[in-house]
Amino acid sequence: MPEGRIIKALSGFYYVQSDEGIFQCKGRGVFRKKNITPLVGDFVSFDIREESEGYITEIEPRTNELIRPPIANITQAFIVSSAVMPDFSTTLLDRFLVHIEAKGIKPIIFITKIDLLTEKQLKMIEAYKKDYENIGYQVELFSSKEPQTVENVTKYLSNHVTVIAGQSGVGKSSLINSLRPDLLLQTADISKSLGRGKHTTRHVELIEIYRGLVADTPGFSALDFEHIEAIELSDCFPEIRELHDQCKFRGCLHAKEPKCAVKAAVEEHRIPSYRYEHYISFLEEIHSRKPRY
Repeated sequence: MPEGRIIKALSGFYYVQSDEGIFQCKGRGVFRKKNITPLVGDFVSFDIREESEGYITEIEPRTNELIRPPIANITQAFIVSSAVMPDFSTTLLDRFLVHIEAKGIKPIIFITKIDLLTEKQLKMIEAYKKDYENIGYQVELFSSKEPQTVENVTKYLSNHVTVIAGQSGVGKSSLINSLRPDLLLQTADISKSLGRGKHTTRHVELIEIYRGLVADTPGFSALDFEHIEAIELSDCFPEIRELHDQCKFRGCLHAKEPKCAVKAAVEEHRIPSYRYEHYISFLEEIHSRKPRY
């Protein structure tokens, strides 16, 4: 039975790439009964019924998966934030980072539209870049109009399955267009009245770029922490995770507990105060959600 990887999901069909070509497949009813949905990135076995058409019969175990965007078996994530239009938000960036860290996926931060910045704004963005690099993240400043920043993207792609995620209008499609101009992905102007972009990507699809696979995904503006427990949240902040064992109390949530190494690091400016504030805010959000049964 042929095997392959789902590279696109659209209107109930799954497009599976194998050594023999690309096949348009449907999922078997057994998946619905088991409440399993095939995802882009899945490795599958399929039964060919007609030329270039078939049915997915088996889904291989996944190394990871995301719900929003719906994709599996990712090796890294580009978290795209715009410097302006919409304005750079460390809160939103940290939400994406927590979401990706919780899945054990390596995040790389891209801050776009730097060509639109004033000198003062650029210095502020560079200061944030340094903060995140000190934490251990790789951060790239990007402009589709500056060839050098485009070249800086290509070094990350080879032999990876990369998901590109971020708020609508931050320049995800523009970033992909700069790497593969022949794709001519639709881009949207920012709605100035709303301060955010129009959704231009309607489905998830893996595209071959620089010897790697890249997913263009629907833009979205919010992420909840439905699948993260309070005790797990600190593991999604690398600078907090490093200090966890230095706290006096086992299971310290780094909120109200005394002799907390994390709170001491914040007071000593070894952890940016805004990162800790986001951690506390996310922790409160987790505590206040409705119980799951």
